[in-house]
Amino acid sequence: MPLPPARELATEAAAGLLRLLRSLLILLRKATARIGPWLRASLVRLRVWAGGSSVLSSRARRSVATAGFVAILSVAALGSCLSGTPQADSSAAPAAASPSASPSASASPSPSPSRAATPPRKVDQSKPPKGSIMTRTGSAMVALTFDDGPQPTWTPKVLDQLRAAGIKATFCLIGRQVKANAALVRRMVAEGHTLCNHSWSHDLKLGHRTEAEIRADVQRTDAAIHAVVPNAPIRYFRQPGGEWTAGEVRVLKAMGKVPLGWSVDPWDWTNPGADQIVSRVLSHTNPGAIVLLHDGGGDRSQTWAALRRLLPALKAKFTLRALPPAPA
Repeated sequence: MPLPPARELATEAAAGLLRLLRSLLILLRKATARIGPWLRASLVRLRVWAGGSSVLSSRARRSVATAGFVAILSVAALGSCLSGTPQADSSAAPAAASPSASPSASASPSPSPSRAATPPRKVDQSKPPKGSIMTRTGSAMVALTFDDGPQPTWTPKVLDQLRAAGIKATFCLIGRQVKANAALVRRMVAEGHTLCNHSWSHDLKLGHRTEAEIRADVQRTDAAIHAVVPNAPIRYFRQPGGEWTAGEVRVLKAMGKVPLGWSVDPWDWTNPGADQIVSRVLSHTNPGAIVLLHDGGGDRSQTWAALRRLLPALKAKFTLRALPPAPA
């Protein structure tokens, strides 16, 4: 069985310390070889200290004997420790590292500490290349899109108006609101509307997060929608606030998503009044336009009132359809 990461690190540290101690032992052995000359030189100094006599006094002999005994005892004790420790380490390490010691050793290697310390990969936070965001339908048809639902008060009113006018639209859903409004999502699919992923919690800064965080947010929202309508395609993703980054667009396209923008924005979410919403939409909509409106995110009474005039006026001038849920 592989060593736990902490134990593996401790073993490597111990091995390094042993290598250092071996080098120290070699130096001590070399130093020991020089003790003889050092003692001889010391005897000369001791003779001077003893009064110049060629024969050491008893006091001098005791000093020399004590110093020599201490030096020899220290070297012997250190040499014993160093000579025993490497043998124990060399016999234990192969047993832990050998594949034959455990059948799972090669199949379940310990995670690399350097891999765990790898910083998360940031995305390119520059502006997306021109044309990488879908802002036109690609044909003469006009697409109405509704953001920030499903919402229990205004979404059903918008659905009622669309059904009465015989118009299909595209709904960009916030993931955390789907479960509580599951019946509305089922109604959207049953009545032929297209679904779009609008992030889990309307995260305006999602495009500035890491690739893993962006992918996880989109997948979490898709999963919430599919828990309610399992077979519904979710081809499109709309970044909240239109705060796109080049890195986010690349992540979405790698996931098979179409980054969905718009070409007409009446700013209905600011509640400028129903008349202003109608005027802005009618004056800026032309063939191929994608119109941004809201069925959630606050009081949408002005949007709902504007739709009573907008839907028949737009239907009289354009072909209104939901965005295709799958590539043609």
